Amino acid sequence: MAEAVIVVALLLVAASATAAVAVRDPVRQSLVLAVLGVVLAVLFTVLQAPDVGLSQLAVGSALTPLLLLLTVRKVRRRGQRGPSGQHGQGGQGGQRGREGGP
Repeated sequence: MAEAVIVVALLLVAASATAAVAVRDPVRQSLVLAVLGVVLAVLFTVLQAPDVGLSQLAVGSALTPLLLLLTVRKVRRRGQRGPSGQHGQGGQGGQRGREGGP
């Protein structure tokens, strides 16, 4: 019985890790990463390591996806403003920055 639970947990880990790699949208990817963190926490608990499971639950399913979501939000906001601080792409800047840049 215990081996069956471990196999199911490992299959869930493999499926959620594959989904995290396959998803292209960063927001959805961070949500799938949160699910992966929960599944890993369950796996650690099944393997009789509840302290590692609690750490994984806190860091892997809450803190890391939250930081990723905040980073994506900040990058998208910065991308909406031009380099001069105005919205849109008005002015001389555009996406490439100053003249002569790569």
